[in-house]
Amino acid sequence: MVLLAHFMGALYGFLAVIFGAFGAHALKKSFSDEQLKGFETGVKYQMYHAVVLLILGFNLNLTSAVEQYMISCFILGTFLFSFSIYGLTLGASKGKKLRFLGPITPIGGLLLVIGWGLLLYSFIGNVI
Repeated sequence: MVLLAHFMGALYGFLAVIFGAFGAHALKKSFSDEQLKGFETGVKYQMYHAVVLLILGFNLNLTSAVEQYMISCFILGTFLFSFSIYGLTLGASKGKKLRFLGPITPIGGLLLVIGWGLLLYSFIGNVI
């Protein structure tokens, strides 16, 4: 699980830099301000969770069930949240409404919240 956290953290960080540059330069011309803000939100959350995955992978053993669920929530939640936003904003800029992606974003967000809750739970468990 540590290797997966490291790999996904590095991959998400790598892609966040590429997508951020793409948004700042190529999409600026074809996106509205609102679409650009949405796209940037996806990039920010992707980068935040890339860093979290790397930090957790280097600092925890990730052997307990709670830690494994937490990492899984961060990986899947980041994918669903950020990549659905990318799809929604890219589709909207082309005049296409990809409605099926709409419910996916909050599911990804919920998984991120669960991941953070599990991290908090693991810290509380170590203190008590």
